[in-house]
Amino acid sequence: MKEQISLKDAISIGIGGMVGGGIFAVLGLAVSLAKGGTPLAFLFAGIIALLTAYSYAKLSKKFPENGGTVKFVHQQYGSGVFAGGINNLLWISYIVMLALYASAFGSYGAELFSITGTKEIDIRIFQSSIILIALSINYLSVKLVGEIESIAVVVKLLILIAFIVVGFYGFSIHPENIEQLSPQHWESPILLLSGGMVIFVAYEGFELIANSIADLKDKEKNTEKAYFGAVGFVVVLYILISIVTVGALPFDEIASAKDYVLAKAAEPTLGQLGFTIITITALISTFSAINATVLGSGRVNYVIAKDNELPKYFSHIFWGKPIGFLVTAILSIALVNLFNLQSISTAGSAGFLLVFAIVNYIGYKKHKVLESNKWIHLLATILCSLAFLTLVIQQYSENRIGVITALGIIVFSFILEFIYKATLSKK
Repeated sequence: MKEQISLKDAISIGIGGMVGGGIFAVLGLAVSLAKGGTPLAFLFAGIIALLTAYSYAKLSKKFPENGGTVKFVHQQYGSGVFAGGINNLLWISYIVMLALYASAFGSYGAELFSITGTKEIDIRIFQSSIILIALSINYLSVKLVGEIESIAVVVKLLILIAFIVVGFYGFSIHPENIEQLSPQHWESPILLLSGGMVIFVAYEGFELIANSIADLKDKEKNTEKAYFGAVGFVVVLYILISIVTVGALPFDEIASAKDYVLAKAAEPTLGQLGFTIITITALISTFSAINATVLGSGRVNYVIAKDNELPKYFSHIFWGKPIGFLVTAILSIALVNLFNLQSISTAGSAGFLLVFAIVNYIGYKKHKVLESNKWIHLLATILCSLAFLTLVIQQYSENRIGVITALGIIVFSFILEFIYKATLSKK
């Protein structure tokens, strides 16, 4: 009999997927966009994540299959070009996330260790090698990946909670820092919303719960609890972390340390020791996120290929694992070395917002079967769609390369599927 997982395990999977590399990678970016309104930006993104979690919970309970999002899309759209394009976009969005986490690992690693004496070269070495190390671990033992995740989740949560407690204590020492959080330091509502959408990638990890629902004990009672428990906890955690960060450092210091701002925010209260502890936490967190994402994206790629939406080549086994693991890692290394953090984050957020809009719409269309509230599904669909448009329009003026990359990935996902399906029909 297949081993089942508890509600606590399912919530841990969701929290581990969200509190991975995302918060370490995009916090500085969020502050640069939203300034003192950064906690609001995280709240906006969190509300969309919570509404989307409702759709995922209802769909997971009705269709508890290990394919998760891929299987939800098939339930509504079959296996045509549209379904294949969406599933390809999901896989490529995972690749983008892998690049985002690796970028964060490289930035934090270069702050702690110097290899060549040139920071930019060190960052590239760290961000490329960590993907290769994670790939090797995935080929070596999937069980080891799970063990690393279990330990990493506990370590990073304990340290981040301690960071919040120490940060609030720091406000009593430096009360003048709280002034940066006042509304006069907030950016315009459109920038607050845009900031929330650029950092939406920090929430996307709850999607991993869908892949474990088939093994969850007492699905009827625990599915919604797993999703809302994980997402709700992380929304509160992110808002508190952003409050501490904005209240710890002047905006110009946050801007100059954008790629490793969480470690920098620990310095005013704990000095170099705080910087080092948070940096090590970032390395542990991003490494565990990279590990889990190589596994998750490799499996998604394999499922899509088995469902005949990618060439059968991707379902081939290489050294005991799907070759998609290797392809995913190679593409992520290329991406992280070709684009900057903001471009990668924009592309990742855009991809997941579009995928989540589709999943919410599937929930809306199937609300009778799901016995769910169609208006919540519809609201989530509209908000994900508006968030996607807001992100693209606002970022186009500031980060044109990121927007072009994001739209290029979306178009490529559907063109790839169209060409593949056209090739199949000729055989």
